[in-house]
Amino acid sequence: MRAKLLILASSIGMLGWGAVLPYQYAYAADTRGWGALVAAAASSLFSVGALVAAPVAGRLADRFNPVHVAVAAQLLGAAGAASLIFADGPAVFLGGMLVFGLGLAAAVPAKQVLALEWSSTDDRRKVFAYKFTGEALGMAAGAFLAGQIIDLGRHDGLDVGFLMAAAGFAVSSAIIALAGRGARRSPEFTAEAAAVGLGDERRPSAFRLVFANPALRWTSVVMIALALGFYAQFESGMPAYGITVLEVDPVAVGTAAAVNCIVIVALQVVVVRLTAKYSAPALLMAVGAIWVAAWVVLASAQLAPGVASAMFVMTYGIFAVGETIYSPVLNPLIASLARKGMVGSTLGAMSALQTAFTAAGPLVAGVLLGAGLGDAFLGMHLALSVLAVVAAWRLKRVMAATPVRHEPPTRPISVVDPVDA
Repeated sequence: MRAKLLILASSIGMLGWGAVLPYQYAYAADTRGWGALVAAAASSLFSVGALVAAPVAGRLADRFNPVHVAVAAQLLGAAGAASLIFADGPAVFLGGMLVFGLGLAAAVPAKQVLALEWSSTDDRRKVFAYKFTGEALGMAAGAFLAGQIIDLGRHDGLDVGFLMAAAGFAVSSAIIALAGRGARRSPEFTAEAAAVGLGDERRPSAFRLVFANPALRWTSVVMIALALGFYAQFESGMPAYGITVLEVDPVAVGTAAAVNCIVIVALQVVVVRLTAKYSAPALLMAVGAIWVAAWVVLASAQLAPGVASAMFVMTYGIFAVGETIYSPVLNPLIASLARKGMVGSTLGAMSALQTAFTAAGPLVAGVLLGAGLGDAFLGMHLALSVLAVVAAWRLKRVMAATPVRHEPPTRPISVVDPVDA
C-alpha cells in the first residue's frame, strides 16, 4: 500500500513540471519581455538547482527519514513555484526557478530510496516501472491541462501553471507523509550501516565510491551515454533537427511526444513481465541497441522526405520502448551496488551526473544544428548509443567476476515483523 501511495504522489508531483517547463521560455522571453537570455538562464538555473540538490538530498535521505526529506524538498519546490506568481522582474523569476529546481530534484533520491524500502526484491522493478509511468502521465497531464487554460498573451497568463505546480507538490507531500506514518527503516538504508567496518575513518563521499567501484563506474558510463543519447535531446535537439533538417510540421513534434508517452503507458507493465528474468546489464545492452535502432530510423528519414514526419514520430515511439526497459532497471541496480547505508547518497550522486551531462545536450545540439552539421548530430548520438551497449557489456563482465555484496532487503521493510518487535 505504501508503494502505491508513493506512485500516486510521484505522479501528482510531476504535474508541476508539465504545467510550467514547456511554457516558461516563451513566458519569460516574450510575454514578460525579458528576452531570450533571461529565459535561457531560467532553464539553466533550474538545471543547476537539480545538480546541486540531488547529491545533498541523497545524503540526507541516508542520515534522516527519507519521508521527511521528500516532503521538505517538495514543499520547497512548491514555495519556489508559488513565488513565480509574484515575480515582477527577472531577478525574482530566476530565483524562483532556481528554488523550483532545487525542490524538484531534491525529492528524487529520497523518493527512490522510499521506492526501494517500500517494495520487495521481487516487486522492485514493477514498482519503479509504475512510478516512471505515473510520472510520465503526470507530466503529460500537467502540460495538457495548462495548455488549455494558460494565456501567454497576458502577464498573469501562466499564473495558473505556477499554482498547479505548487498545489501538485503540496498534495504529493501530504500523500507521502501519510504513507510514511509508522514505517520502519531497514539498517541497509541508514547512514549507520555505512560506518560498519570503517573504524574512525571519515565516511567517504558517494562520488568517490562511484568512481572507485568498477561496477558503479561502468553503470555511470551506461547511464551518461543513454542520457546523452536521448534524454538530453528529447525537448530541444530532436525537435530542432526535425524542424530544421527534416522540415517536419511543428505539429509532428507534439504528436511524437504524445506517442512517446502512449507507448510507455501501453507497454511498461508488459515489458517488465517479459524482462523479469533477465539481468540488469543484459537489459541495459538491449536499451542501447534500441537507441541505436532509433537513431538509424531518424537518419533514414532524410532519404524518404515523403514519410519523414511519420519516421520522426516513429523514432520517439522506438525510444519509448527502450525507456520501458531502462526505467525499472537502473535505480534498483545502483542500489544493489551501493555501500550499505549510502544508497540515497549514491542515487543522488548518479542523478547529479546524469543531470550535468543532460544539461549540456541542448547546447551541443544548438552548436551542431546551428552550423548546419545535421549529420554530425546524428553520428554523435549514434556513437553514444553504441558506447552504451559496450559499457553495459563491460558491466555484465565486471558483475559476473565480482558478486554484488550489498543487495537491498528481500522483503518489504515497512511491514513490522513480530519477531523484530
